[in-house]
Amino acid sequence: MMKEKLVDLFEYTYHFNKEMIKVISENFSKVDEKAISLINHTLNAQQIWNSRVLSETSFEVWQINPFEKLDKINHENFQKSIQIVQNSDLDKRIEYQNSRGTAFENSIFEMLFQAVNHSTYHRGQINSLLKQNGIEPILTDYIFYKR
Repeated sequence: MMKEKLVDLFEYTYHFNKEMIKVISENFSKVDEKAISLINHTLNAQQIWNSRVLSETSFEVWQINPFEKLDKINHENFQKSIQIVQNSDLDKRIEYQNSRGTAFENSIFEMLFQAVNHSTYHRGQINSLLKQNGIEPILTDYIFYKR
């Protein structure tokens, strides 16, 4: 049951990341650098959490990716997150280092939930920036996704 709920949360995350990339793309000339930085950071963070679980090489936290690759990165993140959910013991604890090199240990569930929650937070920030630049923000609440 928990795995099904996590898959649902990653589907929600994938969907609204995709929508946010689309809105930014359609209004690219009016979008400020902070919004571009935040959508990259949002995708980078999910990639980093996936990489920590899978012991793979990760992105830099604030790296700026070519804008035309953001949909692909979002899709790859989604696929890897689902793979982790389906193939992992969510209670298993993993040691990792944060971007500053400090060691931590969390369960796979905690790491995956962090990725979902973190992306929700930053999409809200991006929506505020869009509104400030005269762009209609998108409704990204989970409940709207489920309706």
